[in-house]
Amino acid sequence: MSESDQKKFIEINFPVLKQRTDRVLRGAGQFAVSTVKLPKSFLPLGQLILSDDPVGREQLACELDLLFEALYQHPISEQSKALTGYLRKYKLIPNEETTEGLIQFLVKQTVSRSPVEIPEAIVNEFWQFFHELISAPELKGLVELNLDIIRSVLRAYEPLLVDIINRIKHLRQVNNHAIGEMAQKARVLRSDLAILRRQIRAIRYIKPFLQTDPRDFAGQAQIVAKMVREFGPLFIKMAQVAAANAEFLPEEIATELKVFQEDVQPMTVEEVNQAFLECHGKLPGEIYFGFDVAKPLRSGSIGSVYAAKKPVRRDGVEMLVPVVVKVSRHNLEREFQMGALALELMLISSQYWAPHTKLLPFLEAMSRQVKEFTRGFEQELNFEDEAAIQKRFYRRSQDSDSWSVPQIYSATGRIIEMEYLETALSVDRLLREVAGQEKEDLRRKVAERFLFTILQHVLVYQEFHGDLHPGNIMVTPEGSLFLIDWGNVVDMRGKWPLVWDYVYGALTADVDRLTHALVQMSTHPEDNLRRREFIRAALADTLKKKGVTPLGVHALSQLYKEGVAGVQRRLQTVMHLLSNTYQLGIIVQSDYLHLSRSITAMAGAYLSMYEQAPRSQLLMDLGLGVTLFPYRLVRDRAQSRLKSLRGLIRGA
Repeated sequence: MSESDQKKFIEINFPVLKQRTDRVLRGAGQFAVSTVKLPKSFLPLGQLILSDDPVGREQLACELDLLFEALYQHPISEQSKALTGYLRKYKLIPNEETTEGLIQFLVKQTVSRSPVEIPEAIVNEFWQFFHELISAPELKGLVELNLDIIRSVLRAYEPLLVDIINRIKHLRQVNNHAIGEMAQKARVLRSDLAILRRQIRAIRYIKPFLQTDPRDFAGQAQIVAKMVREFGPLFIKMAQVAAANAEFLPEEIATELKVFQEDVQPMTVEEVNQAFLECHGKLPGEIYFGFDVAKPLRSGSIGSVYAAKKPVRRDGVEMLVPVVVKVSRHNLEREFQMGALALELMLISSQYWAPHTKLLPFLEAMSRQVKEFTRGFEQELNFEDEAAIQKRFYRRSQDSDSWSVPQIYSATGRIIEMEYLETALSVDRLLREVAGQEKEDLRRKVAERFLFTILQHVLVYQEFHGDLHPGNIMVTPEGSLFLIDWGNVVDMRGKWPLVWDYVYGALTADVDRLTHALVQMSTHPEDNLRRREFIRAALADTLKKKGVTPLGVHALSQLYKEGVAGVQRRLQTVMHLLSNTYQLGIIVQSDYLHLSRSITAMAGAYLSMYEQAPRSQLLMDLGLGVTLFPYRLVRDRAQSRLKSLRGLIRGA
């Protein structure tokens, strides 16, 4: 190349080369400056930890959020997006196409494994929903995903971190007594890791489940049961909720899940002894007679129940009185928190295995909803609170001749001692042990009393049992009803207006009322109120797709024209609309989620009492029970007071 050609080449390409060089140098300079500034982002957090003032959770969360915001803004995070986009573009890691393929595979699995034929219209409606779902925010880079995971783990441990930091401060200022407690927190961390590993390991059963024959419900049921048992208390609770809807499941799976309503793996001898030493400073054999630690009467997700006898002095004479002792499992709070964290990590990780633009907010909303749902179970973990609830309902049961609650004798945080029900069995078990006309008479008697009890609790006390599945309904051969396991109750005070607005809005397609109810039921009503028009439009579109049209002045004639199918469609909308809020970013408060769970459990228990009975009989008894409730309430109160009066006369 001649000298003149070289000059010409340089003159043409020099500006381009200079521009690229400047861009590289500018990027390198920004990277260097950001990296130098990065340690300053740790300074506020360090000052908070090193100061003498106690640290609050909100303070720590705020400083951590600021720190992670700086990490997100670092150029390496932006470069990670470009690198991740390149890897996804050339299919070196999962991308949106693989996500759609994964969803198609799961839909095919669902359709092929369904116990009933799924109409093509439903599948098409799902794909229409899916394609509407796929459209929006930018996918995150691998660095951002890792930062998300780290922040989620730190957020789960914020209470523990605050406690550790404050104890370190106290240790520095006062004395060395906190060293032992810090070691205990470290043991909590090790214990948490063991729990988390076990729970994540339990998810491995998904693969053999998908490998089974779609019609092998017995094999599938065994795999589901193994996964539930290995995951622990949180999945057992969820299995109990699923068992309340057993009519919608294959018989084999329904039968397997019903086991969790009556009995699960009992506590170990060491766990029971540890609970007694922690609460009473004594072993159970030092307090009771006949307390067999290895043989509980029954076991649940929260604890195990034992029969024993306790020496009591009455009228100057010492006698042995039979009692029931309920013992809580160890470390339940951590089990539930780690269970929620395991599900959250699984959902966050799915953004790598199934990256898709619109799935990101959907999965994040689902993750927050799972945590809100889990939070509703936490009130069951303190036995002193449970005992207070049971005492309240025991006093109320004294005014009724239709239902009873075992009397509480004593309670600590992990142990409850209560009245022994000598002849009572769970309603399912008792109905299995009788046959013929005796079974028919007993079933209808128990169902009548159960329906009356539910209506009395809901309408009169505005507070009712939060987990009234068949395993928590005890019945004597004479038909006397005992309700047990009062760890969870639903308080309806202050909730009726919103519940009515939601039900009425969903039934009649009153979008304004429905929008108001869902916004107020959410965990962040102020934020959702600002998005009201978007939420309203989405709900209107959903109701339209479900074929639920507004009811005008001629509502009865319109319902008559729609027929049974139309009424069922409207009722299904009431039941299922809450589950469609993830795409709207609405997180429903745990109280309303557990209200739905409680109603489902009670409905499932009532339906189980009419198993193999004609539906016409169920509908007739249900109608009579609701219609005659006022009369039966007056009669029940009168009979109860007459009984008390006779007792006073005999005593006199």
